[in-house]
Amino acid sequence: MEFYCASDASMSFPAASERLGFLHSRFAKNSCSIFARHAFTILLILFANTVVVSQQVSESVALQANRVYAEGMEALKQRDLTVAMAKFQSAVMLAPGSAEAHDSFGFVLFLSGDLDPAIQELRTAIRLKPTFVQAHINLSIALLQKPDVAGAVREGREAVRLAPTNANAYRALGRSLELDHDLPGAVAAMKRAVELNPDSAELHDDLGVLLVNQSKSDEAESQFREAIRLAPQSTDAALHLGVLLYEQKNISAAHPLLEQAVQAHPENAPAQYYLALTQRDLGDVPAAISTFQAYVKLVPSNYDAQKMLGLLLQRAGRGDEALAIFRSVASQRPKDPESHNNLGLALLQTGDSPGAIAEFQAALKIRPDDTGYQTNLGAALLQKADFVAAAQQFESALKQTPDNATLHYDLGLALKLQDKLPEAIAEFRKTELLDPSQPDAPYTLGVTLWQQGDLDNAATELRAAIHAKPDYAEAFYTLGTVLKQQGKLQESASTLREALRLQPDFAGAHTTLAAVLRQLGDAEGAATEAKAGVELAKRKTDLQAAVFATNSGKRLRTAGDLEGAVSQFRSAINASQDFAPAHYELGIALLQQGKKEEAVKEFEKAKSLDPKLLPPMN
Repeated sequence: MEFYCASDASMSFPAASERLGFLHSRFAKNSCSIFARHAFTILLILFANTVVVSQQVSESVALQANRVYAEGMEALKQRDLTVAMAKFQSAVMLAPGSAEAHDSFGFVLFLSGDLDPAIQELRTAIRLKPTFVQAHINLSIALLQKPDVAGAVREGREAVRLAPTNANAYRALGRSLELDHDLPGAVAAMKRAVELNPDSAELHDDLGVLLVNQSKSDEAESQFREAIRLAPQSTDAALHLGVLLYEQKNISAAHPLLEQAVQAHPENAPAQYYLALTQRDLGDVPAAISTFQAYVKLVPSNYDAQKMLGLLLQRAGRGDEALAIFRSVASQRPKDPESHNNLGLALLQTGDSPGAIAEFQAALKIRPDDTGYQTNLGAALLQKADFVAAAQQFESALKQTPDNATLHYDLGLALKLQDKLPEAIAEFRKTELLDPSQPDAPYTLGVTLWQQGDLDNAATELRAAIHAKPDYAEAFYTLGTVLKQQGKLQESASTLREALRLQPDFAGAHTTLAAVLRQLGDAEGAATEAKAGVELAKRKTDLQAAVFATNSGKRLRTAGDLEGAVSQFRSAINASQDFAPAHYELGIALLQQGKKEEAVKEFEKAKSLDPKLLPPMN
């Protein structure tokens, strides 16, 4: 939105290089859309370097008024509103009959947020000079902020009446009609402004915004592109076009435009938000995390963005940081069930089943019939080995969604873990009927039938699991074991080799294949597989020790025992040199000890082993 200082037909106009921009972000109610204006882009064009004073004022006073006015204009060019306000106020006192002085003083009051005094000064300017077009435009803009939409429309129409070829008069009218819910009238006014000044990138951008709100995306895109053609560095147009393309699912085209907007104005929250979304959708998780972190600093009240940041941190393997975010959101939004659910899932991933159970119960207290929350609570109870309570949750959820294949499978697991095998088998078969593409149900059913000694049906189910998921290494391994017990040694060996092709570090498959080869008389092959199995089993044991030591170190660090934490992390690395989380957690502990150089080395090692593990932000 352009706001103008005083002007007069007899005064000279400065060069375009004297334009100053006062940028304010545009937000909608959800704090993310940039196509509904609740604040305005304000551009200042400096027209007047002198004020028009009454003939009754002495020449010396007139000179003084012009001097302080010029000083005010210079301060405004430097964006020093405090000095500019003082100078324009002095000009008003020296030349109270100058409409230009009142208009400029009102302008600075408006920029400073003093809305009522600003409106009073602008009204005075119009009273002194009723044909003062720029004062009518400025008053229209100020009244929109009041908000006095009817008054803004009235002033905009008066500006157009006084200056029917003034593009900015139509622009002010278009803005006021937009907020008066007269979108067709707003579009018509803005189109007229563009006709009068077709080389204005700002006007094309404004028209594009109105056309988006009118659901005319193709026309809006054309206007944004024209704005960018006229002003390639126009960050507003880049932002608007980027968001429009993102909403149209043209992510790759939106990305560079949003990057341009953020680089030019990193404090622009909507630009940061949409850039983070494009980075996430393009799969650049580290960049998306960084941009979401920047956005959340600007808009800490956007809890949906915090949730997205937490989920990305989980994907990046930064579980502790994700957990901290979910805890913060849940504490700030205790009546939001989804916040409790997200925290519960994060706790479940860390193995804290009691904490997860408490959060899922909190979510269900707010929304008792949510089958998703019931399912998650059941999963947490399974992790806690409370199989009876878990089954009760799954059964409760199934009453509302009886055709939910996943729930039948989960119930089958809970029943199997209670040794209620006939009931478990019935649930697994229901899962297969409801969702034949689901591989876990036939796999688990195959394992259950194998444990019951029903080898033929077990093999059938395991083959069904492989059909649903051809890269299911565990299913190949289990089928190979069943075939071995059936005496089908060649087929068993072939199946076990496929399991190892899919998962070369599958220690159990190596060991079982060694036994099969031994029975087939291949002593050399058996020895090779047995050796590989032993080495992998040792590696697995070492990895388990590294995980245990790392978790112990994290607990010690949380308790404030940094020395003990560092010792545990180093023990983890001794157990498994390539265990990336141990290097990463050691880096954090060293950083907390002030050993930055050592910490950097550990972060670099962690990143080389797992690119998702990025150093924490300072």
